[in-house]
Amino acid sequence: MNEPLAHTVTFDSLGLAAPVLAGIRDAGFTQCTPIQAQTLPIALTGRDVAGQAQTGTGKTAAFLVALYHTLLTHSPPPGRTATSARALILAPTRELAVQIHHDAETLGRHTGLKHAVVYGGIDYDKQRRTLEEGIDVLIGTPGRLIDYFKQRVFDLKHVQTLVLDEADRMFDLGFIADIRYLLRRLPPPERRQSMLFSATLSYRVLELAYEHMNNPELVRIEPDKKTVDGIRQIMYYPSMEEKIPLLIGLLRQSEARRTMIFVNTKRMAEKLEAVLRANAFHAQALSGDVPQAKRLRFLRDFHNGDLAVLIATDVASRGLHIPEVSHVFNFDLPQDAADYVHRIGRTARAGAEGDAISFACEEYAVALPEIESYIGHKIPSAPIAPELLATGLAQPEALPEHRRGPRRGGPRPGRRPRPGAGGPAGRRGRGKPHRPG
Repeated sequence: MNEPLAHTVTFDSLGLAAPVLAGIRDAGFTQCTPIQAQTLPIALTGRDVAGQAQTGTGKTAAFLVALYHTLLTHSPPPGRTATSARALILAPTRELAVQIHHDAETLGRHTGLKHAVVYGGIDYDKQRRTLEEGIDVLIGTPGRLIDYFKQRVFDLKHVQTLVLDEADRMFDLGFIADIRYLLRRLPPPERRQSMLFSATLSYRVLELAYEHMNNPELVRIEPDKKTVDGIRQIMYYPSMEEKIPLLIGLLRQSEARRTMIFVNTKRMAEKLEAVLRANAFHAQALSGDVPQAKRLRFLRDFHNGDLAVLIATDVASRGLHIPEVSHVFNFDLPQDAADYVHRIGRTARAGAEGDAISFACEEYAVALPEIESYIGHKIPSAPIAPELLATGLAQPEALPEHRRGPRRGGPRPGRRPRPGAGGPAGRRGRGKPHRPG
């Protein structure tokens, strides 16, 4: 299904249950986005949907609205207990699971349904207690869900609605075996409604859809269009020595309020955080090994506008709905062309406008031809005017406090090494692969 975009469909015209409409009004929604306008008429009849749309186009609200309407207009299956989920939403990352839960609490506020979100890295006992108290809508990452499922904290025998969000990311993160494990514990496809949403409907995503869904209808919103119209893209070609002065000059010029800066390594994220803080910017780095509680706090502060600059590796480049991001900087060009689109899609969400500013430096400019081939056009460039380069920059005395810890490669000065430290015996567990979620 590939229809012209519908901009005139309102939520009031869809015949939604009254509690769902009340939640939509609380969220401030009136007209449907194109993905909502095309998927909701299908999903509200109970049919399965596999939807492809650009990031930031309202996919989360689309599946939540359909899910609530289904649960409110269909009775729970006979024999269901309090810990038997009626709806399951699978997300590839902790941050996305938290964001879906946040949106669910707004849109589902008047439904009377109980929500729970589970994910790895934090609050194990607290999440378990929440499940034991009873759930209707269960949101989570695969690893933690399987953990609780195997302990019989909840069951999936009476699931009426399944949602797979960011399905292509599930493959990227190596979750597909876990996803299939959970899907095989659900009622058969013809006895539940299933919705799958993805930035791409690749062959492997479609294979998953047809294997575990009931003849889903495919909906594609401008599938060949890689970047959003409202994003003003610009490329600079700095030397390595010019990158930080140029970044700070541009941040000062733009009066950064809610800005995301993407880098390719944790080390650079930490360096930029220290330099920006030393130069009076309220900045935080978000990377894979930041403790979960702090990561969520950083995202909350950024979402609320209390944090002006969020520096991120690609762990945060997808699936996060942060409204009113005015500027995205690719301090390092991504090495994967698709990541360029996911990164700059953090701005200009839901019809807004935004700026995406990229640096093609000596180290990462090699990725530019592939990026431009992927998006189908050349990114406009601009010369680096001398006034753009900030001068007299303050240098950080040390890494920020939350980054400090034992130095890698040996013990701190003045301390005796632990037995086996530094050798293979002192690095137990290093070889075990880490899996997010």
